[in-house]
Amino acid sequence: MTATYLFYDIETTGLNKCFDQVIQFAAIRTDLTLKEIERHEIRIKLNRDVIPAPEAMMIHRMGIADMQEGLSEVEGIRQIHRLLNTPETISVGYNTLGFDDEFLRFSFYRNLLPPYTHQFNHHCSRMDIYPMVVMFYLFHRDVLPWPILDNKISFKLEQINALNQFVKGQAHHAMVDVEITVALAQKLAQHAKMWEFLRGYFQKNTDHERLTQLPFSLPIAEHQFQEGLLISGKLGTAAQFQAPVMSLGQHHHYRNQTLWLRLDDENLMKTENPSIAETTFVIRKRSGESPFILPPKERFLKNLSPERRIQTDKNRLWLQQNPELVKQMVHYHQNYKYPVVKNTDCEALLYDTGFPPPFEEKLYQQFHQAPIPQKEKTAERFADPIRRELAMRLLARHYPEALSQENFRFYHHFLQQIVASDAPPINYRGEIHLTPKHAQQQITALKMKSLDVTQQQLLHDYEAYLQSIAQL
Repeated sequence: MTATYLFYDIETTGLNKCFDQVIQFAAIRTDLTLKEIERHEIRIKLNRDVIPAPEAMMIHRMGIADMQEGLSEVEGIRQIHRLLNTPETISVGYNTLGFDDEFLRFSFYRNLLPPYTHQFNHHCSRMDIYPMVVMFYLFHRDVLPWPILDNKISFKLEQINALNQFVKGQAHHAMVDVEITVALAQKLAQHAKMWEFLRGYFQKNTDHERLTQLPFSLPIAEHQFQEGLLISGKLGTAAQFQAPVMSLGQHHHYRNQTLWLRLDDENLMKTENPSIAETTFVIRKRSGESPFILPPKERFLKNLSPERRIQTDKNRLWLQQNPELVKQMVHYHQNYKYPVVKNTDCEALLYDTGFPPPFEEKLYQQFHQAPIPQKEKTAERFADPIRRELAMRLLARHYPEALSQENFRFYHHFLQQIVASDAPPINYRGEIHLTPKHAQQQITALKMKSLDVTQQQLLHDYEAYLQSIAQL
């Protein structure tokens, strides 16, 4: 089977990957020359336990009535899962590795589908056009006109499109954004050498090999530390999206992460053992994902200001003069663990549940394939209580007639936590599930801003909906 790109975009009810949901998915499959093969659009109906964020409505302009149409979430997410897991699929979009991919992982997990297989199974993999755009801006700027807002470069997709006139249509409509991303990729791919070089950063083996080839150019006591130039849109315009870094090695707990210390940070020389967390700026990198790390060659370092170069040299010298403190920095960052949030809701436990054994995975497949009346019995055979609870919620949302009264009571309690409780569910970061009360507060704040007629109507309709569900 020949490899293909699947360019995709999602519109969601909000930014909370654990408690919000996909409401629109669009994709264009192309061959590796970026010629279109097929298109897909999927609309997904709002789950009754999801409270959409008003701000999201202002952006994608889908009202509460629009969200009552479409496939059930479980069926829509199954279709998306199949598309991303088609053999030899390279799933790609604009900032998809910054948002969409993780959002879909939680959607797959919540609906008892393998959340990671689209990254590696059947020769599937992922890419992201956004970090490639940043690299083209820095090192091949003549590839296209760049939008400047308030004297700063903007990498927003709609603004790049407005200047370059790739596609006409409403921004933040999933298919329009996919069409823009394909057109942008076609423009970048005309510069084949750089396009292929950047593609390599999304191949784990190639990315890992490039990291191993970075020079061990910073001697500190008996150790030699690697250096590089880290490129990331998250660093912002003030840093020109780049920073000189030193490797602190691999994380001991999160084995897929390597750690990179910024060498241009003014606070670094203030570091003492108790202040390591506050005064060291460490960036985590996973193989096959941005940020990209280049060798510290002059042709790449040319965008660093003289002031930042001087600061980097000062920090390098200070690190060499403080080898014991460097050892403590390495130990702290290699062993740091994210804080544990107590009472995390089951829908937010993707990173805590681990990979199920093959026999459990087979049970989840049987659950999806079972006739509706048999699904509850199949779910009761799950050894993992977390996934068993996920299954019962899935049944309550989409097949309530197949659920016993006892199990439905658990779902009703979950609804009451959202609608009527002062202690709504929380995710692994301690963020709460949006409630009608908080949504109403956000609506009130939005009404103080300048809104067009459509946005005002969207909020009016949503307020009526929130009042109706208060009786759940």
